[in-house]
Amino acid sequence: MSIKPELLTTVRDLITQARKQAVRAVDAERVLLYWHIGQVILEEEQHGADRAAYGSSLIKGLAAELQPQFGSGFSGRQLERYRQFYRTFPIASAVRTQLSWTHYKTLISLDNSDKREFYLAEATKNNWSARQLERQVNSQLFERLLLSNDVAAVLAVARQEKLPTEARDIIKDPMVLEFLGLKREAAYYERDLETALITHLQEFLLELGNGFSFVARQQRLHLDGDDFFVDLVFYNRLLQCFVLVEIKTDKLTHQDLGQLQMYVNYYDRLEKLPHENPTIGILLCADKNDAVVKISLPADNQTIVASKYQLYLPTEQALIAEVKKEIEKLDQA
Repeated sequence: MSIKPELLTTVRDLITQARKQAVRAVDAERVLLYWHIGQVILEEEQHGADRAAYGSSLIKGLAAELQPQFGSGFSGRQLERYRQFYRTFPIASAVRTQLSWTHYKTLISLDNSDKREFYLAEATKNNWSARQLERQVNSQLFERLLLSNDVAAVLAVARQEKLPTEARDIIKDPMVLEFLGLKREAAYYERDLETALITHLQEFLLELGNGFSFVARQQRLHLDGDDFFVDLVFYNRLLQCFVLVEIKTDKLTHQDLGQLQMYVNYYDRLEKLPHENPTIGILLCADKNDAVVKISLPADNQTIVASKYQLYLPTEQALIAEVKKEIEKLDQA
């Protein structure tokens, strides 16, 4: 029996919409939960003679009891964050449940109330994802508006960003596992870490400029019947060569280095044009305890190594700093 295309489209739309609503419902409940926890902590803190000392011991005591049962979403760091959440938004009606907890983590980090109210209003009105809100804050949209003679133009640029269309664009916070009581799986966190690093490294390299053009992500290579995937492929027009980036979320091994060299050789033999320079490979070992960079340079091209390479590629220190920053963000989530 053939299914009418319009019927199939209708059912698919219903499924997609239901998934989006389910994600929003979960995060709305989580936002309210954290607000109420902050309220209880702050109100109980008021009963202590030495409020600061009592508040600190209160949070430590709660974390000691809650974290073993409910997970890392109820650590001392997180409970303190919930307390700050309530202090920043003491009126329940001011909490916009259409914004996720990830939105609010960015908002409560702002120490200027005018700035915070501005971003709260803009995020709500324009349906910014948590990542879009963070980008606007980091790009100092508020400050640029204050200095601009054309406020409307600055706002127009900010508001024309792509709106989220999928559930995974709306919520990417691993703490939902703790909130829903789901089993913590190491594979989930490995994938989450790798995805975040790949995404932000891609943005990081493109922001650097220096001639980078994005070519592909998870580029498939077929070798002797086996499939391999290069995490990120760039082309640098200044170096006139491909730049391959591989990310490993565990400790570096000789096999990892050999695999990167295989990818470099593949590009040199099958993708590189005669007038182009040899491919450069960058391997990032990005486990939770360390960040290491290994760079595979063309041994027979001293021009790139000595001059152009140093000018146009980020330093090992810059790459390590970027990786550590993203790992810290995930650890604090």
